[in-house]
Amino acid sequence: MIDWLIMALLGIGLFFNFIAVLGLHRFPDVYTRLHASTKCNTFGSIFLVLAVVVYGLARYQPGPDGASNVVLVLHSVVALLALLITHPTSSHAISRASHISGYLPIGEVDKLEEDKEEK
Repeated sequence: MIDWLIMALLGIGLFFNFIAVLGLHRFPDVYTRLHASTKCNTFGSIFLVLAVVVYGLARYQPGPDGASNVVLVLHSVVALLALLITHPTSSHAISRASHISGYLPIGEVDKLEEDKEEK
């Protein structure tokens, strides 16, 4: 039963990471590509780390060999926290730099430019 849960979590995570790759390939400008890659990749990473956590906890046995599973779970959770912080931050920095360099969104209203004009 646990193996099926792990496979389901891995499948969901891989599906969302695949959607992120399709978004990078298919969308027309940097802003929509960042949206697709950041949202889907973060969501996919959550499910992949959940699969690792379930695997580590399911294989836990008291004793010296069980400590490696606890370390695996803790490392995975710390890595996930780092991803949850760095994905949105880097996405914001890239989109801000793109806008400052003059690369405007395709076919949409540019609210940031309108706010600059009002001031």
